[in-house]
Amino acid sequence: MSTSRVPKYLRQREAGRADRAYTRIDGRKFKLGVYGSPESKAKYAKLISGGDLIVPEPEFEPSSDPNVDELLAVFLPYAQTYYGSVAEIYRTCDGSQSSKEYADYCLVAKWLRRDAGSELAKDFGPKRLKLLREQFIAQGWKRKTINDRVKRVIRIFTWGASEEMFEPKVSDALKTVGNLKHGRSKAKESVPVLPVADEDVTATLEHLPQVVADMARTQRLTGCRPGELIQMRPCDIDRSEKVWLYRPATHKTAHFGHTRVVAIGPKCQEILLSYLARGAEDYLFQPRDSESKRRAVMTEARVVPLSCGNTPGSARVDSPQRQPGEAYTVGSYCRAITRAAKRAKVEPWTPHRLRHTAATQVRREFGLDSAQAVLGHRNAAVTEVYAELNTAKAAAVALRIG
Repeated sequence: MSTSRVPKYLRQREAGRADRAYTRIDGRKFKLGVYGSPESKAKYAKLISGGDLIVPEPEFEPSSDPNVDELLAVFLPYAQTYYGSVAEIYRTCDGSQSSKEYADYCLVAKWLRRDAGSELAKDFGPKRLKLLREQFIAQGWKRKTINDRVKRVIRIFTWGASEEMFEPKVSDALKTVGNLKHGRSKAKESVPVLPVADEDVTATLEHLPQVVADMARTQRLTGCRPGELIQMRPCDIDRSEKVWLYRPATHKTAHFGHTRVVAIGPKCQEILLSYLARGAEDYLFQPRDSESKRRAVMTEARVVPLSCGNTPGSARVDSPQRQPGEAYTVGSYCRAITRAAKRAKVEPWTPHRLRHTAATQVRREFGLDSAQAVLGHRNAAVTEVYAELNTAKAAAVALRIG
């Protein structure tokens, strides 16, 4: 793979037979077998990690002096159990980052196997890690991405030391390799994620289906994560008080034991009211609702009399390859917004930028502590990333004292 993105576990619907799984790597299509089957997932894990023994049999035992291949062969099954199935990143709608973590470990494993697979794990030292990091830089990966993946390499060796596969001094030595610093390496820098202007949001909403537009409005008012938004259900919303409290069933930091509460005010409540008349465990925002509304609009705009031509619904395919589901994914929600922004002829933006916009407004009007509470951050330093400083305040000070 020539990019830093992990190939997706994809689904191909076929009439009259079970759905098939496949993935694309460097433009090539690889068939994996029956979608959702353990065999297809095992093939997928092998492909994205670049190894032939990436998901070994349970009875596999490394040698007393293991090489890097053997270390990975034992670590990756553990990581798959700990972080979750790779395919869940693309099939679940909770936006969880924990299962994506495993996919990133598989990508790191691919590079380790290719670069140092036959070398003894105990001989993999700081200089060897730095050489691997240089390859990451040559791939064109961003500095922060490289730092994250170097840390994963160190965690793999730390885990191996904890399993007594080699002496702890091996992993301790790797920990001496520090992060790449801004402006002090050849690695590319990430483009900062900035808030999106409310004018652009308003223009985009006019080109979105009603359901997706209401999702964007809800996120703008609450500042919640896209993954928290798409899994919203009536049973998760406490409506006993004037301000509703939404507690997502799963969220980004749930595995740390953290709780997440999203406050929903009167404006947002008006938006959600029309979506609450459904089952307690049904998702509020459903693609099939959006599709039915789209068809209703098409029927209303029909020019040909109903007595002529096809009747509404008669031209539909009985078993279409793609059917609207019961919940959006973070990806489908994001794609809908970026496409609508292009139709509105404004700069394309993503739901994550919408969260920045909400955070910036809260910080400007209520302070950093309030922004931290709205975003659900444990550390105010994280909130600083989302809530941009209000330059207007700095300008006002400069006018008076500068």
